[in-house]
Amino acid sequence: MLSERAELWLPYCAEELFDLAADFEQYPRYLPGWRSAQITRREGERLQAEQAVGFGPVRLRFRTTATLRRPQWIEVSSDDPQFNHFRLTWTFAAEGTRACRVGLGVELELRGRLLRRALESVAPGSVNTVLGAFAERAQQLFGSATDQGVT
Repeated sequence: MLSERAELWLPYCAEELFDLAADFEQYPRYLPGWRSAQITRREGERLQAEQAVGFGPVRLRFRTTATLRRPQWIEVSSDDPQFNHFRLTWTFAAEGTRACRVGLGVELELRGRLLRRALESVAPGSVNTVLGAFAERAQQLFGSATDQGVT
């Protein structure tokens, strides 16, 4: 099973970063590997979405359910038959009014042996890559640390 977790500190408030991560439909615009994402149902703090990702030779299309607890965390799971296990967790820990520690964790196991091997060959470090792209997107939307009054 692929299991990775990474964190980074960003000079933005937790609410801004939570909203950015919760906007699944924008993922294909800035997250590497995301091909499509469409929210198909909303009920309070729960969302259902159809997503597609591609890393190297691996292409996956799947359904997800997300639970959102603004601004602390987002947990995404999937009962799609191609997975033995799927969990993606975003965490947002405010550090003052204009700083936040963002965490991203992924636990993933595909059912198919060939897909599992292909994913394992291209996935190491992907959580850091996704967090880096997330940080770049936050800077594009919210400005640099200097713009935020953080030095």
